[in-house]
Parts: sequence; structure tokens; C-alpha cells
Amino acid sequence: MDSDFNILSDQCHQALEACHKAREEALEQTRLLTRRSANAIRAVHRQEYELAEKLIEDARSISDALKSNLQPYPELYFSGYTQDSIKEYVEARLTYDLIKGNPLPLPDELNVEVSTYLRGLSETVGELRRKTMDILRQGYSEKAEHLLELMDEIYALLVTVDYPDAVTHGLRRQTDLARGIIERTRADLTLSLREERLQNAIVSLETKLEENGKG
Repeated sequence: MDSDFNILSDQCHQALEACHKAREEALEQTRLLTRRSANAIRAVHRQEYELAEKLIEDARSISDALKSNLQPYPELYFSGYTQDSIKEYVEARLTYDLIKGNPLPLPDELNVEVSTYLRGLSETVGELRRKTMDILRQGYSEKAEHLLELMDEIYALLVTVDYPDAVTHGLRRQTDLARGIIERTRADLTLSLREERLQNAIVSLETKLEENGKG
């Protein structure tokens, strides 16, 4: 009987030690993945697209490695910290594609879970607002209008995903946040358009007054 418990103890310790080691390695990878993704988004906003592409490629490699390395440990792969870091990669990739005007890759193409993909997509709304505000600082632009249209399309997709939180992992809350971001952006865009029209009207009036004065 003692030998049975010794065998059981050895097997349990070996299994848990392997799981613990995999977790520690995964934690390091998730931190690196989050940094790569954040830096890629910053590069996109700075229009450093070649750097962004390289960082996104690095992030993809890390994301794929996580999925491969954690295949024996689904409890680690589907844990919050792992999926959150992969979500950051998805956000970086989709932000790049949306701003560059590229077709959006599907979840299978990114080798990620659908719920993680959708959460990453929802967070691109904040990045699109950031890009829109950068544009509006230079004055109203059709590019800003186009970005708002993309935000509306993303929201229109997200509101159709009506599944329990256990399946979507917080997507409903992120969808609500996206709606607020979109409405603020719409208000800012409307204000910018009105200001531009007013400024154009003033310039036109001043020009006419000058012409009448010369006459």
C-alpha cells in the first residue's frame, strides 16, 4: 500500500511541476506579447508602419507559441491572463489593418479564439477614436468620417453577439464601452464640421467685403 501512495505522490508532483513550469513560461510570454502589441499600436499612430508590421509579426509568433506550448494545459491557455494578452495582439493587428484600409483577417487566420478576437475588435474602437482625434486637430476631414463609419460597423457587428458572458468573456461590457466612445467621437466630428463651415463662411464674407470695398 505504501508503494502505491509513493507512486501516486510521484506522479502528482511530476504532473503539477510540469504544469507550474508551463505556467511560468506562459506568464513571461504573455508579458512580452502585451508589450509587443502595445508598441505596435504606438507605431501605427506614429505612422511608422514598417516597425508596426515587424512588431505585429513578432506578436503573432508569440501568440502561436503560446497556443502550441499550452496545448497540453488547456486550463492555462484559456486562463484570463493568456487570452487577455492574445486579445492585445488581435487589437494591434486589427488596428493596423483598419487604419491602413486592409481587409480584416478572420479569427482562423490569426489562429485565435472567436471570443478573444471579438474582444480585440471591440477595443480597436478606442484606437480608431484616437486616430480620428489626431486627424481633427488638423481640421475636419473625410478620413475622420470614414473612421467613424468603421466604428459604427464594428458596433453593429458586436451588438449581434448575444450570448452568455461565460461564452463571450466580458464582450457585452466592452460593447457598451464602445458605444460610448462612438457617440463621443460623433459629437466631436459634428462640432469640427460646424466649426469648419463657420470658418469658411467667415472667410467668404471677408472676401466679399474686401471686394466691395475695392469697388
